Amino acid sequence: MFTLAPKEEKFFDMFIVSARTILKAAELFREMVNDLDDAETKFKRIKEMERRGDQQLHDIFEQLNRSFITPIDREDIYGIGKQMDDIADAIESTASRFVIFNISIASEDAKTIANLIVECTRELIALMEELKIMKKSNRLNEKIIEINRIEEECDALYRKAIRDLFDGRTPVMEIIKWKDIYERLEKSIDACEDVANIVEGVVMKYA
Repeated sequence: MFTLAPKEEKFFDMFIVSARTILKAAELFREMVNDLDDAETKFKRIKEMERRGDQQLHDIFEQLNRSFITPIDREDIYGIGKQMDDIADAIESTASRFVIFNISIASEDAKTIANLIVECTRELIALMEELKIMKKSNRLNEKIIEINRIEEECDALYRKAIRDLFDGRTPVMEIIKWKDIYERLEKSIDACEDVANIVEGVVMKYA
């Protein structure tokens, strides 16, 4: 049954809650990367956040199906929710590789990118808070630009990390493991930028 409420402002609050879950997953991941002792237990905590994010996405979609009128286009609500879920999935997927590959010590590049993921997901919360007050916000574009800046910083670090892998001194099996990990790390940041890009499109529509 459709609700007849003139606006479904609760979507913005749901986005904020989802972003906070993603930040928690990112913080747990950073903790894991900095200390890989008992990595399996730490991974399980990250997995719990990923599952919580899945439920939050389900709640967003369920609310979307019940809503007759939405504050922004339905496809944008769907896109923001789905892309945020992709961030949590990417973080969980990266964390799993440290367990699967039995990594005991993370590279400095991986630690730095983990810090960037935390920084980027923290900005994501601020972005969702500004989206909620889009008509009055004077910081929305600033947050979009900052997420893009972090993504560019991560890209540069990713290229350096991959280049260093092929320095002729790294064993082949280590190259295979770390190339996979670095690609998944970058995907986590790229997914944050994808959310920012959708929000930027929303701003253009409603400016």
